[in-house]
Amino acid sequence: MKKLLIITVLLISIINISAQRFEDYFDDRTLRLDYTFAGDNRQTMIYVDELVALSHWYGKRQHLSEVPLKGNGQIIVRPHDRDEVIYRHAFSTLFQEWLATDEAKHVQRSFENVILIPFPKDTVDITVELYDYHNRIAATMTHTVVPTDILIRKTGERNITPYEVLHPAADTTRCIRIAFVAEGYTADEMNLYLDHCRQAIGSLFHHEPFKSLQDRFNIIALKSASEESGTSEPSKGIWRQTVLGSHFDTFYSDRYLTTLHMKRLHDVLAGTPYEHIIILVNTEHYGGGGIFNSYNLSFTGGKRFLPVVVHEFGHSFGGLGDEYAYGDDDPIYFADTEPWEPNLTTKATTPIKWENLIKEDKAGLVEGGGYLEKGVWRGCENCRMRTNEEPEFCPVCQQALTRLIDFYTK
Repeated sequence: MKKLLIITVLLISIINISAQRFEDYFDDRTLRLDYTFAGDNRQTMIYVDELVALSHWYGKRQHLSEVPLKGNGQIIVRPHDRDEVIYRHAFSTLFQEWLATDEAKHVQRSFENVILIPFPKDTVDITVELYDYHNRIAATMTHTVVPTDILIRKTGERNITPYEVLHPAADTTRCIRIAFVAEGYTADEMNLYLDHCRQAIGSLFHHEPFKSLQDRFNIIALKSASEESGTSEPSKGIWRQTVLGSHFDTFYSDRYLTTLHMKRLHDVLAGTPYEHIIILVNTEHYGGGGIFNSYNLSFTGGKRFLPVVVHEFGHSFGGLGDEYAYGDDDPIYFADTEPWEPNLTTKATTPIKWENLIKEDKAGLVEGGGYLEKGVWRGCENCRMRTNEEPEFCPVCQQALTRLIDFYTK
């Protein structure tokens, strides 16, 4: 009898999980969670900054408690004082990249971070987890959110940044939403910006699997005008007044183009249909950057603009790792830890992540990747995630991207 009871309880649990419906737990609104991540390479701290309510939800409505990739951090949402997970989201941050730099050995810093979740109907407990490069929890924090809290700021209802729909999805109820954001384009340069957006879309949809699955993407372009044209270049003493305050020389790397102003970015996006973010920066200086489920930036003033914007989208949307090597200093991949990125492995023995492609003679094991010459393997000799000159994503990356698109749209 006891065994039968246990089986019955398990069956009920499985049925409840499979029958989990978005409308049982969430409203068609977005809760924007603003956090500060701070510390150094010895300790990490997580602080709640602000809660913001937006009028609609544009993220996933199925697979609510699942993530297709682990990322370097996760948000986990549970009903208050219950263990059931009703929403989970994975991400990476610029802060965690900084922790691997030499500066983090000597200085404590803080970084803004913004994460979007569907707006809960009832009180929930939200847990933030950040992982180190050995896949261990480096910091965790849980806070309670009461949806009727009068201090949850409402935004996105007026003074919305104007935008154009450049590529409508076939089914807007189940699609992946991308928003282009203009950075360093003045009001008089909006036509140039929109032309750059169209070029970027054309380049993205030239690559598989985006080409075959382009009807699952809904793409808009925000006309976010800056006071000055261009972006800041600290190494040259150039600081410009732009809408997002972007700059080169991130972590003292001259090509690394980022913005630290995450709250400002999402304020600009408030009230528009967005989930994934591509920031186009009006500069001829070569560079860019992409952070998984956060954003990517790309310069637009040179012939390598289109390869770069596709490569960085591979990071920010696909969670793909860099497949090139440039030195063994400050490694972020280690033999004792398998990378969560689907196109890199530290295990050169079967089973390999892309074992099916190896059996089909479409991929293999090529040593070198994740910035290291040894100890990390990729699937093919060349790929869009390795060089700008390679015209396609390799079969390993294509498979990973296809699985990700299916996860969000099927």
